[in-house]
Amino acid sequence: MRRGRDPANVEPMSDGLDELYQVSHAVLSVTRQMPVRDVLQVIVRSARSLVSARYAALGVPDAGDSFAEFVVDGISDEQWAAIGPLPRRHGMLGVLLAGGKPERLADIRDDPRFEGWPAGHPDMSHFLGVPVRDGDQVLAIIFAANKVPAAAAGHGFTERDEEILSLFAAHAAIALTNARLYERSRELSVLQERARLARDLHDAVTQKLFSIRAHARAAAVLAGRDPVDAARVQAEIEVVGELGAEAHAELRAVIDGLAPPDLVAAGLASSMRGYAMLAGRAQGVPVTFAAAELPALSPPVQAALYRVGQEALNNALRHAGATGIRVALSRTPRRVVLEVADDGHGFRPELPSAGLGLASMRERAAAAGGLLTIRSRRSGTLVRMTVPVAAAATSAGAAPGGAAPGGAASAGAASGGER
Repeated sequence: MRRGRDPANVEPMSDGLDELYQVSHAVLSVTRQMPVRDVLQVIVRSARSLVSARYAALGVPDAGDSFAEFVVDGISDEQWAAIGPLPRRHGMLGVLLAGGKPERLADIRDDPRFEGWPAGHPDMSHFLGVPVRDGDQVLAIIFAANKVPAAAAGHGFTERDEEILSLFAAHAAIALTNARLYERSRELSVLQERARLARDLHDAVTQKLFSIRAHARAAAVLAGRDPVDAARVQAEIEVVGELGAEAHAELRAVIDGLAPPDLVAAGLASSMRGYAMLAGRAQGVPVTFAAAELPALSPPVQAALYRVGQEALNNALRHAGATGIRVALSRTPRRVVLEVADDGHGFRPELPSAGLGLASMRERAAAAGGLLTIRSRRSGTLVRMTVPVAAAATSAGAAPGGAAPGGAASAGAASGGER
């Protein structure tokens, strides 16, 4: 290695060193990403490149029989939409999670543990899967499929590929653990900030409202006396007015403190995911979040999607009696789609008693050029906001609404075929 140069940018000097530089570059790329979502996307993209695979995916298991996170590389949005929901933890994916050791197959379709894949899933043959471990705990699994180029395809993945991907998975475990610690520290900061805002509300606004009520009662008592002391009544009313103006100003300051995060800097998906996970833990209700790669979104559209998602999620957490809630950001060729679904008792949106900020959500959606639809039954409620891509897009350069251009769809993945 030459002195004074970034190892990620040094030209390889031999085939063996070439592999070392590739792994070094991949590890450096992962450690530069802080949010968990970004780390997962870089890991799966790097894994695919390291072993020259047509497809790659990474799954983070949840507490049930599915995955809390699943990201892919090598599959288009249209292919992912055709595949369907997130995979379950069975077949070869279940083998990787339960066994906790690498699996390399010349053809996954010939293995008796393979359980098939749904219609629309790309055809896969060569298979290489490795666990991402933290001690005895399997944090995630990485798998690659279909070795390329064609000259190597007949032989599939090699023992060297397995060694490289296993080495990379060990570094990925460290990066993933650090990213989770980073997000937890951010969540702690959010909780501390909310506690501060609650104190501000109590110490300032609540006290002034109490004073307003006291002076209003005094004015009412004075006005009921005979003879009426008009000057004192007027003085009490003026005090009420002054206290009301002060309370309004202080309340506006608190509301400003609760404004959405910097969505352009943090990304809509990352911001919404952080809020959903935090709110679910606070209410003791499991919340899952999935996000596909989004097109460029203007700041007003990002804010509208965030606020509608926030309101719908809060309604489900507080009023639905749900045992689980799903929040998803996705896209079709023409639309960006936000969905908040729960398995609660449902309600009738047309009734005046429904309330729950529905009018506000509809107004936000309409102001962003979108549409809000609500489907509620006894088995649960689905709140869906759609925004036309043409109305949501800004310039073709940055993509502040989601992952970086060219990233993998992160709501799901090619699953080794199993769903």
